[in-house]
Amino acid sequence: MSENTLQGKWALILGASSGFGAATARALAQKGMNIFGVHLDMKQTRPRVQAVIADIEAAGSQAVFFNINASNEHKRTRALAKMKEHLAASAQPAIWLMMHSLAFGTLKPFIADNPEDAIAPTDMNMTVEVMAHSLVYWTQALVRENMLGQGSRIWSMTSEGSHRVVPGYGAVSAAKSSLESHTRQLAMELGPRGILVNCIQAGVTDTPALRQIPGHEQIIAASIRRNPGGRMTQPEDVANTIAALAVPSVNWISGSIIFVDGGEDVAG
Repeated sequence: MSENTLQGKWALILGASSGFGAATARALAQKGMNIFGVHLDMKQTRPRVQAVIADIEAAGSQAVFFNINASNEHKRTRALAKMKEHLAASAQPAIWLMMHSLAFGTLKPFIADNPEDAIAPTDMNMTVEVMAHSLVYWTQALVRENMLGQGSRIWSMTSEGSHRVVPGYGAVSAAKSSLESHTRQLAMELGPRGILVNCIQAGVTDTPALRQIPGHEQIIAASIRRNPGGRMTQPEDVANTIAALAVPSVNWISGSIIFVDGGEDVAG
């Protein structure tokens, strides 16, 4: 068996039911990885979760999914206990890859003529908690439970909104900036353990999260117009990048923001 095989290793995808998380789950399953998926879906969106699970299993991999609030500490603890059981049963010492792709936040302006239309402290705190701070809390829990080991790698997902102004995106922009900072800090603190921590900045991608942003039609049009490749980024672009960098021989990239956008950000 090749030393670069991913066969039988486990990945944990936070936000596994759609967008980047779903595409990455599928790509890693095609490489032979088993998938722990964490998602929060209501009855009307469960078919997309079931489709992801079916594709993982069709690739010959295991799919163990948890429909929970990823920011709930109690539910996180219970889910990790179940994951440990599956790791032990498959004789895997640790989770090889974790992807943080949680996209749940408030899209309100900071300033509005009607104060009720402006973002409130609870909205701001929830957005940053879910989309940024939860990366730290999940990582802390995994380390405490000895569920990450030498060679394990963590991926977070940022966007150009971390440094560009988009109407209604203020709280998410703050979350993305925090996420990038958390990624660097975790890379430094986990480096001695041989754990890699990196962040992907994807180009504008047509996902359910994007379609929640006010004026997303204009954002899509502008992305296609300025991208040197003449198209938007696709979830599979990110998924294929993560899958390619998941192999054990890639072991010296950490603390980086990797652009997967076809040159969109540098093009303006």
